[in-house]
Amino acid sequence: MNKSLTQLMTGLSVVGSGCLPGMAQAEFIKDSSASLDMKNYYFNRDYREESTQSKREEWAQGFILDVKSGYTEGVVGFGVDTVGMLGIKLDSSPDRSGTGLLNRGSDKRAYDEYSKLGVTGKARLAKSELRVGYLVPNLPTLQPNTSRLFPQSFNGAQLISSDIKDLTLSLGQLNQAKDRDSTDYEDMRLTAQNKAYKSSAASDRFRYAGGDYKLTPDTLVSYHYAQLEDIYGQHYVGLKNSFALGVGTLKSDVRYFDADKDGAGLAGKVDNRALTTRLNWTWNGHSIGGGYQKQLGSTPFTYIDGAVTYLFTEYQLSNFSQTSERAWHARYDYDFAALGVPGLLFSTRYAKGDQAEIIGFDGEGREWERDLDISYLVQSGPLKGVSVRWRNAQNKGNYYNDTNENRFILGYTLALW
Repeated sequence: MNKSLTQLMTGLSVVGSGCLPGMAQAEFIKDSSASLDMKNYYFNRDYREESTQSKREEWAQGFILDVKSGYTEGVVGFGVDTVGMLGIKLDSSPDRSGTGLLNRGSDKRAYDEYSKLGVTGKARLAKSELRVGYLVPNLPTLQPNTSRLFPQSFNGAQLISSDIKDLTLSLGQLNQAKDRDSTDYEDMRLTAQNKAYKSSAASDRFRYAGGDYKLTPDTLVSYHYAQLEDIYGQHYVGLKNSFALGVGTLKSDVRYFDADKDGAGLAGKVDNRALTTRLNWTWNGHSIGGGYQKQLGSTPFTYIDGAVTYLFTEYQLSNFSQTSERAWHARYDYDFAALGVPGLLFSTRYAKGDQAEIIGFDGEGREWERDLDISYLVQSGPLKGVSVRWRNAQNKGNYYNDTNENRFILGYTLALW
């Protein structure tokens, strides 16, 4: 570890009563910012076959107040970020709850409102930053779920450094997780994956480290490692590349994961390797691509419960990550700015999986999903900044209930300063 990283990791110990006067320095205030994000969210998931719950349907309003400070003067600068969240029930009932929008009690009845608070202390030295407290990390080995009113969050420490040219290093430790619709931090678990892993096993130590290196301006190589103590460890290797092709740009992305049990293996046997790929061509507002994915080994893909995966088949309803599952996927996007309508975006994608091995299911597991996404951000006038979005997904499989889902989201972000 270079000198600047060592100084930064020890620098937070300096923060105390003696540093508080420095907090009033001009940069701490001048470089601060605050915004209020408002999101009106309707969610409907209809199970097309007989099931214990025929549908999940709720409507909620969310507010996120995000206040970020600047840094104090000095070799090591200090700051504080604060996030406050408020979710309000507009429509729900016990037989339709569980959408992930609203916090609910043991009787499955959603509360009228719920709130969260996240505080992060931060320190910066050169191009290295240490963050302690509330975190929403973005890692190949950990992708928090951000698809509802509020993001899944974690409590811990994270260091990101770009001091070495073309290299970004990240390392950290997370102690607990708070789900997107929860107000309490809890120990972390491995997603059960149709009972392939023991959902009761929990750990309060998720450690990670990794690096992303630019070989050329258009080529990025990555290696990351993560460990959920006494449950599993996972390696990740990635390669991204892009180059001009005809009138557009061709991008390739290859991601490989290798996971085994860690220590006591409290969640049971872990033996998974996953290859996921995508080739994508963009030109004049169009983007078309697809790829192949395969799960190898005797257990399904491993990821933290409540999070999502870094697989290209991470879709609205499924992620095609069961034991031995094979999937083909395709996607098309269009930015209507190319036709003179900036702010209007369209996306559709399709994936088909087979060869899945499911505990308790006799035969080959098969599934497919089709997603649609249309959004518009108002560019000018009194409604400038208002966004509207419709997301629809249809999913069918031979080992679970068929599903149709719609999400309607109305949003607006107000910059306070």
